Parts: sequence; C-alpha cells; structure tokens
Amino acid sequence: MSTRREESQDRAIVRIAAHLPDLIVYGDFSPERPSVDYFDGVLMFVDISGFTAMTEKFSTAMYMDRGAEQLVEILNHYISAIVEKVLIFGGDILKFAGDALLALWKVERRQLKNIITVVIKCSLEIHGLFETQESEEGLDVRVKIGLAAGHITMLVFGDETRNFFLVIGQAVDDVRLAQNMAQMNDVILSPNCWQLCDRSMIEIERIPDQRAVKVNFLKPPSTFNFDEFFTKCMTFMDYYPSGDHKNLLRLACMLESDPELELSLQKYVMESILKQIDDKQLRGYLSELRPVTIVFVNLMFKDQEKAEVIGSAIQDACVHINSVLRVSRGQINKVFMFDKGCSFLCVFGFPGEKAPDEVTHALESAMDIFDFCSQVHKIHTVSIGVASGIVFCGIVGHSVRHEYTVIGQKVNIAARMMMYYPGTVTCDSVTYNGSNLPAYFFKELPKKVMKGVADPGPVYQCLGLNEKVMFGMAYLICNRNEGYPLLGRDKEIKYFMCSMKEFLVSNCSRVLMYEGLSGYGKSQILMEIEYLAQGDNHRTIAIALTKISFHQNFYTIQIFMATVLGLDTCKHYKERQTNLQNKVKTLLDEKFHCLLNDIFHVRFPISREVSKMTTFRKQKQLEALFMKILEQTVKEERIIFIIDEGQFIDAASWSFLEKLIRTIPIFIIMSLSPFVDIPCAAASAIMKNRNTTYVTLGAVQPKDIRNKVCLDLNVRGIPKELDTYLVEGSCGIPFYCEELLKNLDHHRVLIFQPMEVEKKTNMTWNNLFKNFSRPTEELNIFTLGNKEGNEEVCNLASGVILKNLSPPASLKEISLVQLDSMSLSHQMLVRCAAIIGLTFTTELLFEVLPCWNMKMMIKALATLVESNIFDCFRNGKELRMALRQNAASFEVNYRSLSLQPSEGLAHGEEEELRELESEVIECHIIRFCRPMMQKTAYELWLKDQKKAMHLKCARFLEENAHRCDYCRSGDFIPCHHFTVDIRLNTLDLDTIKKMAKSRGFTTEEEITFSKIETPKKSELFAENLSPEEIKEKILSFFDIVITKMRTSEEDIIPLESCQCEEILEMVIMPLAHHFVALGENNKALYYFLEIASAYLILGDNYMAYIYLNEGERLLRTLKKDKSWSHTFESATFHSLKGEVCFKMGHMVLAKKMLRKALKLLHRIFPYNLISLFLQTHVEKNRHFYYLNQQAQESAPPGKRRLAQLYRQTACLSLLWQIYSLNYFFHYKYYGHLAAMMQVNTALETQDDFQIIKAYLDYSLHHQLAGYQGVWYKYEIMAMEQIFNLPLKGEGIEIVSYVADKLGYTKLLMGHLDLAIDLGSRAQKMWALLRNPNRRYMVLCWLSKSLFLKNRYLAESISQN
Repeated sequence: MSTRREESQDRAIVRIAAHLPDLIVYGDFSPERPSVDYFDGVLMFVDISGFTAMTEKFSTAMYMDRGAEQLVEILNHYISAIVEKVLIFGGDILKFAGDALLALWKVERRQLKNIITVVIKCSLEIHGLFETQESEEGLDVRVKIGLAAGHITMLVFGDETRNFFLVIGQAVDDVRLAQNMAQMNDVILSPNCWQLCDRSMIEIERIPDQRAVKVNFLKPPSTFNFDEFFTKCMTFMDYYPSGDHKNLLRLACMLESDPELELSLQKYVMESILKQIDDKQLRGYLSELRPVTIVFVNLMFKDQEKAEVIGSAIQDACVHINSVLRVSRGQINKVFMFDKGCSFLCVFGFPGEKAPDEVTHALESAMDIFDFCSQVHKIHTVSIGVASGIVFCGIVGHSVRHEYTVIGQKVNIAARMMMYYPGTVTCDSVTYNGSNLPAYFFKELPKKVMKGVADPGPVYQCLGLNEKVMFGMAYLICNRNEGYPLLGRDKEIKYFMCSMKEFLVSNCSRVLMYEGLSGYGKSQILMEIEYLAQGDNHRTIAIALTKISFHQNFYTIQIFMATVLGLDTCKHYKERQTNLQNKVKTLLDEKFHCLLNDIFHVRFPISREVSKMTTFRKQKQLEALFMKILEQTVKEERIIFIIDEGQFIDAASWSFLEKLIRTIPIFIIMSLSPFVDIPCAAASAIMKNRNTTYVTLGAVQPKDIRNKVCLDLNVRGIPKELDTYLVEGSCGIPFYCEELLKNLDHHRVLIFQPMEVEKKTNMTWNNLFKNFSRPTEELNIFTLGNKEGNEEVCNLASGVILKNLSPPASLKEISLVQLDSMSLSHQMLVRCAAIIGLTFTTELLFEVLPCWNMKMMIKALATLVESNIFDCFRNGKELRMALRQNAASFEVNYRSLSLQPSEGLAHGEEEELRELESEVIECHIIRFCRPMMQKTAYELWLKDQKKAMHLKCARFLEENAHRCDYCRSGDFIPCHHFTVDIRLNTLDLDTIKKMAKSRGFTTEEEITFSKIETPKKSELFAENLSPEEIKEKILSFFDIVITKMRTSEEDIIPLESCQCEEILEMVIMPLAHHFVALGENNKALYYFLEIASAYLILGDNYMAYIYLNEGERLLRTLKKDKSWSHTFESATFHSLKGEVCFKMGHMVLAKKMLRKALKLLHRIFPYNLISLFLQTHVEKNRHFYYLNQQAQESAPPGKRRLAQLYRQTACLSLLWQIYSLNYFFHYKYYGHLAAMMQVNTALETQDDFQIIKAYLDYSLHHQLAGYQGVWYKYEIMAMEQIFNLPLKGEGIEIVSYVADKLGYTKLLMGHLDLAIDLGSRAQKMWALLRNPNRRYMVLCWLSKSLFLKNRYLAESISQN
C-alpha cells in the first residue's frame, strides 16, 4: 500500500494538485472566462506573524551557510503543522498569502451550524500547537485566526495560458476583518458566523463596539461525543478521505493520470513550477533567498458587491497584466480579493526568469498596467507599489498541499505603498536607484507611517514619460572629482589622445567608441575625457542616455542640437523661441520655423506649407537644417560630442550621425554596452568607418584595484587577505570592487587603526603577517589619510572568514541573470562545478555530473568558456600566470571583419566552437571567470545535496592527495597518513600495501631485507689521506655522478619536473574545504596541515600562515579529543608554526612553538642548566650507542613512530639554529644538545636522507661554534653514507642535496674556492633533475661566492 502511495505521489497530476485546492482540482467550471460559481461555507483566515522579520535576518546574513534552506525548514515546520490540522478537520486550503493562509469548509447552508463548531475546534487546536513549542532561531511566532461563514462566490478568470480564481463576497470581507481584530492566539468570529453557529457550544467574550466576538473555549455538554459528531459532519464534505483512503490527509494524493484534467490544472500553476515538476526536481530546489522586484497591483471597483459586474473588469485587467508580464519575464504569483479590492502580486526575477534591466522592465510594466486598468470600465482606482530586494521565494506548506510564494519585508513594503498611496505608481529607493531611468521620471512623495513597516525609506511616484523633454537632464550623471584619479585606464586615455591629435590636425571626422559591460567604469573614462578635451578652439558637448532614449525618435540629436543652439539653459519656451529665431533666420525661411515646434517645444505659427508636408518630408527638412547649423558652427569652433550609454541611441539619430561624420569634421566619443541585438545599418556603418577606433574595455589590473580600495577607504594600507579577496572577487571590475567593499562595510568587517599602532604592537602569532598591501607610488600625489602622523590602515574584524561571505545582492543578481539565461543542462553543470570550487579539473567534474557522457560535457564546457563563464588552462603554471594579470583593453577592427564573407563567418563560428572543444580537452584545469558566479550557484544547492556532492568530490580527490611522482608520492609531512585515520574509501590490506608502495614506503619485510643487504660503510677515506686529496676525491665523485646522469640509459633522470604545486592547488586544498563542508574536522585539519607544510616546502610563508590559522580554528573544535593522533596533529601544528616564525626571523616565537611541539612529541627539551647537562649526558650515551651500529640490530621503527621521529628531527634542526644565533654564552650548550638530539633521532629513523642531513647539520653547528676537530669527521661520515647509496630515485637527490649543503657551508665558513666547486656541480645536478627552485637557490649563493672571490682577487692585485 505504501509503495502504491509513493508511486501515486510521484505522478505529475498529483504533484500539480498539491499546488491547488480541492475547489479547483474537483471543480467543474464553465470554459468561459470569467465564470462564476456560488456556494455556502465557512472560511478560516490564519495569520502567522514573525516570519517576515526572520526572512530579513536570513537575507542579510553575513555567511553563505545561513540561507533559504534553514528558513524553509523553520517556515514549513510551523505552516505544515497548521495545514495538517486544517486537512484533518476537513478543510480545503484555498490560498497561501505569504505567511498567511485561507481555508474553506464548503457545505450546504443547513450544515453551517455544525461545521462552524468543527472549525472552532480546529482553530483552538492550531493555537495549542504553538503554546508548548519553543521558539526557533529567535522566531516570535504569533497566530491570529478569523472565522466567517455564509454565501461565497467563486470567480475563475484568465487567458489561454494562465487561469486564476478568487473567492469573493461578504464572508470573504468578514473573515479578513475578523482576523484584523484578533490579538495573539485569538479566534474571532465574524458577526454572521456568530449568528449561524451553535451558541450553546461556545464560550465567547464580547469585543467593545463590535458585533464580532472572541472565542474563549468550547463548552460541549457532558454527554457530547466529539468524535462521533466530527465523523457525522465529515459525511457532508465531498472530498474528505474515507474508507480505504481514511489514512490519507487528502484525497487528491491518489489522483489517477488524466491528461485532460492535468492540462486543465496546469493553467493554474506558474510556468517555473511546471518546469520543475516535469524535471521531477525536489520542491526544495525552488526555495531561495533571491533578489526580485515585487509589483503589487490593487484594483478598486465602483460597485464591489456583484461578482458578475466586477468579473469582466478583473478578467480584462488579468489578461492585460499577464500579457505585459510575459514580455518582460514577470509572473503573477497570487491574486487576492478582500475589502480593499482585488490585488495582483506580480514578481520579476523568479528562478529561471531573471533578466537584465529587471527593475526597469518592472516599472515600465507597472506604468503600462496602470494606464490600461485606469481605462477599464467599473475600475474606480488603480494603485501599484513596486519594491526591489531580497525575499524568500519558495514552496511553503505541507507535502500534500503547498504553494510557491514570496515572503519578506520588500513584499510588505510594496503592499503598503500600494495601499497608502492610492491612485499612483510608487516605488522604493532601491527600485528608483536601480531603474536606469531619468530622474525626471520620478517625484519624491511625502513620507507616511505605514503599518508593519518601520522605515521604508524615500518613496517615489513613477510619472512615466513627460510630454516635454527636459534638456538639462541629459548631462553626464557624475562630475569628475579632482582628488580622485582615473585608475588603471592609461591605455584607454592614450587612444583618446591619439584620436584627438589626429582630429585637430586633419579636416576629417573621428569616432572613438569604448565598449564594455556594465561596471567597467565607462562613465568615469568619459568624465576624464571631457575634462581633457577642454580647449580654446573647440567645444565639448557631453550627454548621458538612458533606456528610454532608445524609444524616443531622434532624441539623441534633439539633445545635441538643443545644446549646440544654447536651448538647454533656457527656462521658458519664449526664451527658446527667441534664441532659435536668431540662430536660424539666415538658414530657414520664417514659414518653416514651425518645423521646430515639436522637437524643441516652442510655439511658432504653423504655416500652410508645413501643414501639407508628410512626416517623412518634415524629418528630412529638419535634418537638412541641422546639417547647415552644424556646418556653420564648425567653421567657428570644432565640436567634440561625448555620448555615455551609446547603445541607447535611437535609429534615426544613428542615421543622422552617420551622415554627419561623412559631411562635417566632428569628433564623436561614446561609451556603450555590447548590443543585445544586431545594431542598425547606420550604427554598423559607423563602427566600420575607416576613421572609427573601436576599443573593447578590459578589466583593470590588481595593483589598480588595490589603489582604488586604499583611495575609497582613505587608508595607507589594507591586509593581504582583504587585498586577495577584493582582487579575486572583483576580477578587475571597479563596480564589483565597490559592491564588495559596501558589503564588508555593511557587515562591519572593516576596522580602521592609526598606522603607528601597527609599529608598537608586540610580536605574536596573530600579528606575524601584519604587513599591509600598500598603494603604488604613483598614488602618493593624492591625499590619502589625514595629516602626516595621523594616517590610518584598514584591518579586519577578528574571526572573519572572507571567503565564506555571502555575495552582495547586486552581484548575486548579475550572476542569477546569467544563470537563468542558460539551458537547464548548462545550469546543472555550473551548479555542480560550484560545489567543487572556484578551480577544478574536468576529470572531477565528469565524476560528479549526473548521467553525462564525456562528449556532452566537453561540448557544454566549450559553450560556457565561449560565454565567459569559465576559463580553461593547460596546467597550474598557466593558471597562476593568468591570475597575476587581468585581460587588458584592445582595439577591434570592424572594417576588416566586415570584409569577410557572411558564409565564412557562420562557418568560422562553428570552427571556433570545435577549436574550443579541442582546447577544453587539452586543458584539464577549468576556473570560474568570476568568483561571484561560483558563490551564487553554490548557494542554490540544498544542504543534503551539498553534502552528497562534497562527499563525492572528496572520495574522488583523496586517491591523488599526495605528493607528485617526481617526489615519490609521499606526504608533505612525512608518514603523516599513518598517524590519522582520514580515508573515506575502505581498502583491503593488499590495496593498502600497494598504495603505501606507490607513496614510497616499503613493508616491514622489505625494510628488514634491505637492512640485511646494506653493505657496511667502506673505508673510502683512509686516515693517511690529506684534506686536498679528500677534496679531489669528493669532487671527482660528484663529477662521476653528473656524467652518469647525462649519459646513463637507466631511469635516473625524472621524465618531468615536480608537480606538487599543481596537486596542492587542484587536489589537496579543495579536499580540505570539502571536508570542512562535510563537518569532518579531523580530516580537514589533516589536509590543512599538509597544505601548510607544502607551502613551506614551496617557500610561501604567508600562505602557510593562512592555512595554519584555518587549522587552528579546527583544532579548537577538536580540543576534547585526547587521542594519540590528535596529539600528533597538535604537535605538527606547533612545529609548522615554529618553522614559519623561524623563516620570518621571529626566533623567540619560533623557539616557544618548537619547544611545545617537542613536548607533545614526548621529547621534552630542557629549560634549565641542570636538566640541560643531565640530558646532554644521556644523549651522548645514545649517540655512541648508535654510532657503534648497535641500533642496526633492532627492528626498524613502525610507521607511527617514524612520523613522530621525522617531526622531532624537523623541530630539533630549527632549534639548534635558533640557539646558534644567540650570543649568550650558555646558549651554545642548548644548541649543541639540540644538534646531537637531531643526529640521534635521525639515526633511530634508519632513513639515509635524515641521517645525512643530521650529520651535515651537526658538522655546521660545530663549525659555527668553533669546534675544529668534530665538524670534519661528520662531513666525512655524510660522504661515506652517500657513497653507499644507489644512484637512482631518492639516492640521486640525496647526492645533489649533499653537494648543495656542503657548498653553502663552505661559503659560510669562507672557503670560497671549494664553495664554488661544489656549487657549480650542485646546480648542474639540480638542473638535470629538473628542479628549478633548488637550482635557483644554489645559483643565488654561488653568485655570492663568485662575487666575493673576484673582490678578494681584485684587492690582492691592488695590494701587490
């Protein structure tokens, strides 16, 4: 039975029915629209307050892990409980109105008395649900219920695509009024409901001055059996589950497939919901905190009593509203009918429906709807409220009955503006600022106190297009700031300077066009150009267009000519008329002056000749006149015409401009966004003109973003972490940078401190890297900060994790527009990629994509690369190079492109896509072009889905989470994976052994065998050999090794260089973040430590510091863990911190960290002289024990012990160096002990490399301390050790390391000749081993040796 029920619930018709009431599902309506039906029933209106405030709390949350999913869980926890109660008591949920719902009990008139009792019982039980429940997330849930009964009318209306229904009548008005009277946890009966109910059953309380009553409780007689009464009442309900279906909440759950009914029901459901139902997506997919634009339309009628009368008016309004919204990708979400008329809740920007210029479309649609509905017969008043912002869009209700709705403060604001400003179209400040419409389209209205809205901000009336164009409004929007330079646009300004020079010295027109997406700073470039273009012999006219300009014929030329003729400053039409007469009297006969009436809003008498002209001829006359005026003007002074937002130039203006540049020398400079459609013929001709320079704007460079941030914040420096976040997040787009900064400021992330505070601070781990990213020198000429000595730096608030911040709403909206414009399959690919991270490999993407084949994925990736969603790279080096510099501006030669045949172009596009597919196959590394897209797409996943995807990624990545083959596939922290259980994939013993072998580890049997076979140290350096002979012997050994490396056919030289950096970035770093997302903190800590160690090996101390801080956060969460593995991780953490401090030169801090690490590793280092001398004695005995080869008889240490020993040697190696740098006399004893402990620990490991390294360190320590006899002995011991190594794999690397280390030691001790000999050989070996980093290090100290040697020789010659 349960299986059958599951199958039925998966049917499309059942899923559609869940969005609709039984009234519609089982309704039998006339196909005519509108159609009217009458019945009796009881209505319940439940209002649940508190959700709007919670929606605001979630929508403004700082981090990405607080979003729609938590909100929908909390909402539905409460609402589904109410829905379930209503369904159990036989009710039918008619509508969900945000966080309220309307329910109906449809019965015959004579049954109303008993059904009212049932509904009151249901209402009281709903209140009982929340009396004992604790509030979640600080949510103050208040339920208020109103009940009404009587005659109800249902109206069905719509068009061929969408149907809607309303219940209207006195009972509907009464239930709303009853609910409005209710206080928290009240049940209010309307007057008619009180009249119709069984009064003997109800204890009530009178409401002063009202006929409605408040229910206190039910008071049935002692003999009354409610269960029997309820069962009897339900027999009057047509669709109450009974018999075999009595356990169902709703009979509609068992609907059988019926194509005709399904088609009928689909019309009542939004298209975006139907798409999800067809895709069989979970309803949670649709739940988002999303930036949208709400348009609330209210229609008040002259006579609201009769459904037949208002039905046709609602029908006409609905059909028009639906047609207008369809064009602009808006949708009607809900239609309500209460005492305040009929309201349509319209939404722009639902999932899958996000479009560019959404706010503009919404306002244009609102004006269109207002104009149409105002003319509809029987509609008395039309009021529209428009508000933009983040709201909750999602499925609210129960699994068997739910609806898609919107909840949030912006919904409330739109509704309140609609009611408090009747007869107008109003909008909030966010809509006003984001509209891209001219300011004269709006008028600010006086503020009103609106119920439920604390501070709506300024409210504007949208006036629409005025009859008279205000010429003075078309200037550039912003003014140039003298103290704010145009950053990073030198190349773009150079284009202008060259074109300007050509224009001034020639008698030809010039056109300079800057194309760039919104936010690239086109307007700022034009402002700078306007300033630079000022001169005595030419005149500059600058205008800014808006979207409206495109729809006004000849508007651009109208504004241009008004400015040329000086009409833009005239205050009255008479002044304009006088000016025009003076300008055109010699060029135009007086009888034709009236041609100027419409375009310049003047009132010349209309002549007979003009009245007979056609519109086309009038236009031609006007153009000819303007051409004459301009010809006359350019003889006196050159004209430079600057146009911002040139994509909004109308076709007639394009045509005139094209003629103009062919006829008169004029310099036109314009900025424009890429054309959405193919530009008109005149625009194309201008772009292809030989005198046109067309520049595609690129992003500004990272240094310019840094300069901009310092300038905007008025500081001398910003933290490196903030610099990285803004440079990466902005992608070099100034607008993105500004929005990210605003978001940080909104969340109070930024802290400003005087500069000297940084200098006075004592050095601790937390301020180890307080070196700030500072602006470049070129910015110092501008005022930054306050007066000298009071300059500030910016810092971050403690505990802030920048990479986890939720993207600003404005940038999220841009990403959603791009996502919604993609096909569903491409959206799925982008969303899967977002889970993996900002950068990912094609192999991993293929692993996580559901049911995709490789060809399909490559094709989709190629399309998305072409659309600038992704970039692809062949290797990590190419990626790192690309991240250092953003794509710069470049010139496009449209004239050359136009010479290509059109057939060839189409063929070329196909060929280009095929080439892209080939490139994607070659480039296995893919990266999001913009991090905001990745963050936005990531937030669309549900928590459980995210977890499953992260787990999939982690399972795939962990197989490759080790060093590269060049480095023998080990851990970055030696033997690390043997200490912690971090694997997700379960492996058998054989697989583990194979894996261990691939990582460079051998089994205990192999180790034992290799130790038995190891020959004893040869007596290569006899006691009677002189130092010179030993030197020659060592150098000749290295020469033999180099020769063998060059000529041997054996597998000595690796096939490729080290790939650890790429593995680190593409595998280990993502893996750590996947484990963080999964909540596997111990595994995440393991990989964060691996990352820190890797960065230390690669020489990047700052990145090691960053990831150690990440690890520290996880360590705090695991502090209760007392296991050995956790202790080892803590020791590793402190040892790595010590290494970072050591490399940064903070020795006191490093010593503290290393001592703590040794303590955790059970190798306590003495703190006083007594314990120092005691331990020195113990270590000397151990030392002689190991040197006498007694240790070789014991079994090799286990893997865990080996990991512990490796950490100890790393700590002790740094510790003796720290003590050697101190001048206190007793410190040399501590240094000597640390060096000896390192040798002993290395000998215990039985690892050749550790032993040789320890010998060389011990030798160096004695040389630095001035012990002449000992150091030589240990150098010889190290050499004897390498003579026995096989010259293959690790052995050849150890030989290279010894040559390197010995040479550097000789440089330190002043033996320059030997240092040069050893250094020249070491660099050759590293070069042959394809290790450029180590070779570079050798060349650095080798060059110092050669410099000192030459200097010494020069001084010797000069003295002789």
